[in-house]
Amino acid sequence: MKRATPQIRDVAAAAGVSHQTVSRVLNNSPRVRPDTRQLVLDAMERLQYRPNRAARALGLGRANGVTVVTANTTLYGYAGVLRGVEEAGRLLGLTVGVRVVESEAADHVRHAVEYVTDPSCGSVIVVAFDPAGSGVLRAMPDGVPMVAATEAGGLPGVDRRMIFLDERQAAADATRHLLDLGHRTVHHVAIPSELRDSARQRGWREALERSGAVVPDVVPAGWDLTSAHRAGQRLAADRTVTAILCGNDDTALAVRRALHEAGRDVPGDVSIVGFDDVPGAAYWTPALTTVRMDFAGLGRACVAALADDTEPLRLDPPRLVVRESTAAPRGV
Repeated sequence: MKRATPQIRDVAAAAGVSHQTVSRVLNNSPRVRPDTRQLVLDAMERLQYRPNRAARALGLGRANGVTVVTANTTLYGYAGVLRGVEEAGRLLGLTVGVRVVESEAADHVRHAVEYVTDPSCGSVIVVAFDPAGSGVLRAMPDGVPMVAATEAGGLPGVDRRMIFLDERQAAADATRHLLDLGHRTVHHVAIPSELRDSARQRGWREALERSGAVVPDVVPAGWDLTSAHRAGQRLAADRTVTAILCGNDDTALAVRRALHEAGRDVPGDVSIVGFDDVPGAAYWTPALTTVRMDFAGLGRACVAALADDTEPLRLDPPRLVVRESTAAPRGV
C-alpha cells in the first residue's frame, strides 16, 4: 500500500507545535525561535515532507493562487494594495488574479461573489474601501478563505478577518499640524466612504474638538477630480478659509487648482494637506504636505494573513510628511 503523503498538520504533530508555526517556518518568518524552527525542520526530514511552495503558502486546500476583488484598479490606494498582493504572491509562487466589481448594485455584487467562490480562484482578498467592495465582503459565504483590506477599524457587523491602516490617527495628526501653525480651524474635503463618518473624518473632527476649534461642515467630493474641483471652488470663495485637509492627494490637486483660479496663494493664503503621498506629491509647486500611507504593505499583509492565520505582518503606520503647502496664516 502506498504511504500517504505527509501534510502540514502531520509535521506539526511530529514537532509538537501548531500548524501555524509550521507555516511560519516554511515562509521564513522571523517570529519563530531558532530552537522551534529546528524542531520543525527535523520533523520535516523524518517525515520526508516536501511542500508544494504555492499550495502550502496559503495552506487552505484551494487553487494555488489568490484573487483580489476591487472596485478600482487605477486610484493610488487601490493600485498600491494590488501591487503589494502581486509582490507577495510572486515570492510565494502564487497566481494572482483580479475581479473588478462594477458597483454596489446587488447584481454586480452577486456576480463578483459567485465568481470568486469558485475554488479555481484560490483564496480571496477583498479591497473594501468603498460600498462596492464592502458589499462583496458582507456577501462572502463562510468557508471561503479570505481577508479584507478596509478603512481603519474595519467594517462594523462583519465577522471576517480585516486589515487596515490607522487613518484616524493620521488625520488627527495632520489637523493638529495645521492648528499648531496658528490656523483657527481646518476645513475638510472628504472622499467617499462606506461609513457615514469615515476614519479620516473622525480623526479630523476629534482633533478640532480637543483643541476647542470650530468644526466646519464636511465638504463632500467624489473619486473624480471634477467634483473635488467644485468643492475647492466652494472653499476658495470663502475668505475665512485658511486651512484644508483633503481626503486624498488627487482631491488636494483639484482643490489647489480651484484656489489658484480664485487668486488665493498656497500656502500664503490657504494651507493644504493631502492624504496618501502619491509619487508626484513631492514635486508639485508647492510640494504637497500629505500623509504617507503604506498601501503596498497592506496588500502584502493580506497575503501574509492568508498564509499564516495568527497575526499579519506589521505595517508601517501612516505618517505626516511636511512639505511646502502648509504655513502659518498671514498675520501670525
